[in-house]
Amino acid sequence: MGALRDRMATDLRLRGLSPITQRMYLACVYRLAAYWRRSPAELGDAEVRAFLTHLVEERQVSPSTQAVYVAALHFFSRVTLDRPEVVRRVGYPRRTAAPLPEILSPAEVEPRLEAVPSLQHRAMAMAASGAGLRVSERCALTGADIDSERMRLRVRVGKGSRARSLMLSERLLATLRASWREAPPQGPYLFPDPRRPGQSLSRKAVWRMLRRATARAGLRKRVSPHTLRHCFATHLLEAGTDIRVIQVLLGHRSLRSTERYTRVSQAHVGTVRSPLDRVPHPPAP
Repeated sequence: MGALRDRMATDLRLRGLSPITQRMYLACVYRLAAYWRRSPAELGDAEVRAFLTHLVEERQVSPSTQAVYVAALHFFSRVTLDRPEVVRRVGYPRRTAAPLPEILSPAEVEPRLEAVPSLQHRAMAMAASGAGLRVSERCALTGADIDSERMRLRVRVGKGSRARSLMLSERLLATLRASWREAPPQGPYLFPDPRRPGQSLSRKAVWRMLRRATARAGLRKRVSPHTLRHCFATHLLEAGTDIRVIQVLLGHRSLRSTERYTRVSQAHVGTVRSPLDRVPHPPAP
């Protein structure tokens, strides 16, 4: 795409979209061009709709993935090309209920943490299970984000460019300090990439680390780097934490995103008392 790609990349940066969103949108437009083997600037409504139909019917992408493609093509056509007519008839897919996340019990989380041999990587896993950080937020942590006096952990730029402040676990702080003494990071990031000086650990590296830890722990339940964040939210809910507090800790814009955890917390459901039992009634004969 060359110059056209550079134009879109500039438009994405000027709109303040996150680096991850920028990469995803650029990849979506690249795949559109690769599918037709033509410049995307030459494509019209019919070609765009045919490409999306290919994704849904042949590639069988999920509705959430389809929505990313639609958003990327809308941005490209409306902003970069200034041709809104190309996507005027391209609507977003109907939203379906998000699948329930896989949740580990506290007894299942601990073996995974202990199975991580590197203190640095173990601290990264703890930042998810103990503070609910997203993968990108963990990778971006710096020493300046740790406030040991107030026992606070700062997320400077979360999803949607929203900052937030979280509690800092004493156990996480102790592990971070031990990791620092063992191998002081060269650069600002607490979790640097050993192959790229001055850069943070990549998301793929986090995936590999967790996969190895799961294998070492001998656990079969399939998990992802996001699983520990789900566990953080669910365990707080089961401990009686108000769901609006959990919303703030997770950095969710909408309470609807947080409410999904009420569907997976059986302990939380078990604490709800039936209204029938609140009605005064005569003792049984």
